[in-house]
Amino acid sequence: MSRFWSDAIKRLTPYVPGEQPKEAGITKLNTNENPYPPSPLAAAVIRDFDTDRLRLYSDPDCTALKEAIADHFAVERKHVFVGNGSDEVLAHTFAAFFQQDAPLLMPEFTYSFYPVYCTLYDIAYKQIPLRDEFVLNLEDYNQPNGGIIFANPNAPTSRAIELGEIEALIKRNPDSVIVIDEAYVDFGANSAVALTQRYDNVLVVQTFSKSRSLAGMRVGFAIGHEDLIAGLERVKNSFNSYPLDMLAIASATAAIKDQAYFEESTQKIIETREWTMERLAELGFISLPSKTNFLFARHRLLEAAELMGYLRTKKILVRYFSKPGIDNYLRISIGTQEEMQRLIDTLEQHPDLFKLPLNQND
Repeated sequence: MSRFWSDAIKRLTPYVPGEQPKEAGITKLNTNENPYPPSPLAAAVIRDFDTDRLRLYSDPDCTALKEAIADHFAVERKHVFVGNGSDEVLAHTFAAFFQQDAPLLMPEFTYSFYPVYCTLYDIAYKQIPLRDEFVLNLEDYNQPNGGIIFANPNAPTSRAIELGEIEALIKRNPDSVIVIDEAYVDFGANSAVALTQRYDNVLVVQTFSKSRSLAGMRVGFAIGHEDLIAGLERVKNSFNSYPLDMLAIASATAAIKDQAYFEESTQKIIETREWTMERLAELGFISLPSKTNFLFARHRLLEAAELMGYLRTKKILVRYFSKPGIDNYLRISIGTQEEMQRLIDTLEQHPDLFKLPLNQND
């Protein structure tokens, strides 16, 4: 620990991103990346980009991208904010809205960046336990707060909440900003964007990284009341006035306009997810109901850490969290059908998998 670090930095426990392997031949099911390439329209924009333009600064307002997002969601451009990945958008959200006297409320098991931002910005927070089978019950949030944030569907637990429950929460908290992180919403859940047009305290955050295959471009956005968007713009322009480069703006603009490709690729992932869940069940796994591009699963008898290590020896990466309460689960990203077949074939070769009696009523 450096003697030059500030006290705030000394207190930080940084977010740990999923492993990005350097060696070839790895089946990568650990970071929830889309297994399919970006839209051909986005690829064409990148391929044909006039690189001479890169000597200039990008548009600080990202006007073309904001207009495309607004058109897609049938909102006005003044209701859209964009940033360098949804992580940056979320960071600005914490800085803009959550430095309050009462604590920020969030689920106990959720995106682990949320507590990091709280420490970074000196925000008091309270983690609300999930109910049985990791159900997020929003009635548990009926308590004093300086804001509420949750992911829908939740990560890493993969479950989704119905919009009626979310709207009831919003009505109970008219003086708190409610942030809904919808990084995985396009894989079977319902977006709360429509609620942002009826309530001035709701902010929906999404990303181009998952359903639109642009994780490497780092593009995220938020939709909400113009006052919330103005607050985010104030933070952005006090931090980095040019958060998106020209290629990111152009490729994301093209991607969100290609609705046919978006629907085709997300549907393939949904179908492969359901197939994988069924095959894992045959091997003794229990998966939570998923509306994401991953499964959160445990084996009836084998420990998750051991299974993660076994798969690693076979060059298959999955995500394992050592936090008590979820330390017997694996988060398995949905890859191509071929990649998931390899996962199943490899698990079938586990030396102990079929030596153990499985209690089907577990």
